[in-house]
Amino acid sequence: MRLIGAGLPRTATLSQKVALELLGVGPCYHMVDVLGDLRRVRQWSDAVDGRPDWDAIFDGYASTVDWPGSFFYRELRELYPDAKVLLSVRPGEAWAKSMSETIVAFLYGDSMMYDLSSARARVDEEWQGFTTLMHRMWSLSGLLPEGGSTDPATMAREMERYNAQVQDDIDDVLVWSPSDGWEPLCELLEVPVPDVPLPRVNDMQMFEERMIDSSLAVLSAWRGQAAPSPAE
Repeated sequence: MRLIGAGLPRTATLSQKVALELLGVGPCYHMVDVLGDLRRVRQWSDAVDGRPDWDAIFDGYASTVDWPGSFFYRELRELYPDAKVLLSVRPGEAWAKSMSETIVAFLYGDSMMYDLSSARARVDEEWQGFTTLMHRMWSLSGLLPEGGSTDPATMAREMERYNAQVQDDIDDVLVWSPSDGWEPLCELLEVPVPDVPLPRVNDMQMFEERMIDSSLAVLSAWRGQAAPSPAE
């Protein structure tokens, strides 16, 4: 493990994943890896329960950003003491807005994402396990109480509290945002600066599309299997 991302979700972590892999510090583990293979949920549920198998989880990976990995930044730095630690940040107000429109809407909100996810969980046991894991992790973090009723101003303050805690825990952490560009990342990793722009991924749009489209696909397949034949 060469780099541990301690930044919260909704801090341009998908752009970070792409950037790190361009720098040769990959594959980079990200929440999209879990969404792409829901069998991984059991590994993370075990980790939350205090029974992590980090070698199995990160087998073949050289870095990790976003949750679930960043939730365990302290444990991972202890396990991989030579790894660099990256804390991605953004203004608290912008983070709260992004959270409200994505993760809060998906887990708790009055949204199509929530409705379709709830329906999918009724027919997809692995998806039910994923949503349960997300509820547990956000509740344990203290950043998003169960019910998702935290107002944006409180969410912004909680993010700042979290970022300060990371800096207290890890004295050599790099605090970084995409506006800082390639140079701090490359200096941290001791690699050349690429002659390409820093990747910028519109993860908010992708998040909504991923949640809605994947749920619709599962529900459509379930409906096709459950529908009676014309003879019936």
